[in-house]
Amino acid sequence: MLDNGRSPWLFLIGVTAVTIGVAAHLPMFWMGRDHGFRMAGMPVDSMMVVGMALVVAGVGVAAWGLLPAKLARHIVAADRLSVSAPEDAPLSAAHVRLMAALVVALVIDIMKPASLGFVIPGMMQEYGLSRETVSLVPFAALLGTVAGSIVWGAVADVYGRKATILLSAVMFVGTSVCGTMPSLAWNIVMCFMMGAAAGGMLPVTYALLAEMMPSRHRGWSLVLVGGLGAAGGYVAASLIAAWLEPLLSWRILWLANLPSGLVLVALGAFIPESAKFLMARGRHAEARRIMARFGSDLHRTDQAPPPPRQDSHRRSELVGGVVALNFTAIAWSFVNFGLLLWLPAELVARGYSTSSSSRLLADSALVALPTVFFVAWIYHAWSTKLSLLAASVATLAGLGGMLWFALVENASPLLPAALLIVGSNAIIAMLLPYSAESFPLRVRGRNTGWVAASSKLGGVCAQGLAIFAIVPSLVASILTIMPVMAASLLLVARYGRETRGSDLRDLDPEGHVFDKAGL
Repeated sequence: MLDNGRSPWLFLIGVTAVTIGVAAHLPMFWMGRDHGFRMAGMPVDSMMVVGMALVVAGVGVAAWGLLPAKLARHIVAADRLSVSAPEDAPLSAAHVRLMAALVVALVIDIMKPASLGFVIPGMMQEYGLSRETVSLVPFAALLGTVAGSIVWGAVADVYGRKATILLSAVMFVGTSVCGTMPSLAWNIVMCFMMGAAAGGMLPVTYALLAEMMPSRHRGWSLVLVGGLGAAGGYVAASLIAAWLEPLLSWRILWLANLPSGLVLVALGAFIPESAKFLMARGRHAEARRIMARFGSDLHRTDQAPPPPRQDSHRRSELVGGVVALNFTAIAWSFVNFGLLLWLPAELVARGYSTSSSSRLLADSALVALPTVFFVAWIYHAWSTKLSLLAASVATLAGLGGMLWFALVENASPLLPAALLIVGSNAIIAMLLPYSAESFPLRVRGRNTGWVAASSKLGGVCAQGLAIFAIVPSLVASILTIMPVMAASLLLVARYGRETRGSDLRDLDPEGHVFDKAGL
């Protein structure tokens, strides 16, 4: 499965320790079966304390086992390697297997924060919490994703792409103990850790795909993998809520991290390590075999990057593009981490049962899932800019439908919710690939990082307001979000650039020496 770090056996010992530590919490969970698995106020027994110690120690041992030896030499060597995929190379079975593995990885990753909306009604009931107090849980989780977005990129440079995915999987397994915590405080701490584990998976996945995929297939493959991961994660969370929450309470949504995290660890067998990482570790033959399988070339360069010079784009166009894409990311985060996150609780407040609201949202997500293929196709075959604009229009239409549901008695939220999920999933599937294709090399990573951070900013703000009892109604929330989404649409229409068929190197006329993994 892996042999990039100091010891694969240390990694496996760490995974085993974390799994045993989580299992040590399950007897206490099962003791609550006669009371609807309510654990609020139950004492933490000695087995749970030992289990928590095993989880912490196991994560540390697994991380040490993945850490490459002679780290300083690896970092220096990596700076002199460049990986590129031929522009017209055909897709191979290896590319398809990699895409399939990363889709499953993203589904598992995204279902963690997607579960937040489904656990909130149960947490409010069990702990007797107000909406303001329970907002601390998603607030902590979203802060964790912001921290994870910053940290995991640096971790991937040290550990490698594959090892980073495996380490986040181990943390997913460990954070499943959140489902057995008897107090709100422990839930908040573990939700922060869960968010930190989930925060960097999407950028790491995009980096790995960008290095492995042929250039002409880069855009649609990133959109398809990201879109299926986003939609599939919401479908998985909503189906678990609809099928298992009525039987095992809201806690099963957190305990599902145990099997899904172990599945993610097992997926490591199907995810290749970065060739750049392998070459820097001196494993040249293995790196060349992987690159040959994926149709890519790897070479060493002693040429220093050319000094930055005046960009071919006008500064105003560059700044306008940054503002437009960050505005779009903020608008999306208000929809995803504000409106959609609170929608299950809103439906329960309007008379729906917890199971029926989960089933309704699961149906909406299932309706939205097939549209991901259409989104990837139009991004590749029609227009990158117009595809992003169309997704914003669909999201606006979904917001309008939810406004109709909020104002009209006995209206069904099924189609408005489906349209909202379709539009928002399409936006996030396209936004980071489009951002990476819109900026010159010298500012690409920085600007794309800002867009990624902005995609969580709206959610942090929304949950922060909820903590201070500033909780707008469904109507007020929609009326607040719609102008932001409309403004982002206008800004992209004005400052967005068409990237279909373009070569990223054309944005850097001073040279074509760059590392595709750094997009």
